[in-house]
Amino acid sequence: MVVRDAERLRAVEETIAQLRAKLGVLGVLLPSLRVDPVSAAGEVGYPLVDLGCVNLDTAMRLVAVLHDGRGA
Repeated sequence: MVVRDAERLRAVEETIAQLRAKLGVLGVLLPSLRVDPVSAAGEVGYPLVDLGCVNLDTAMRLVAVLHDGRGA
């Protein structure tokens, strides 16, 4: 299946929006969440999602959410 550039970019932007929304409900904010501009400029595959840098509090919240999600 050939996915055109606009479709690839739209798919990654929609995924980022969904990720931001789902994490927000769980109290996790990734302030640097974005499309990686270098990979978005490429022609092969999908652009990468840059999760960015987070402070210790955010990292701890993310660990707690992931831990709770698997029932451990």
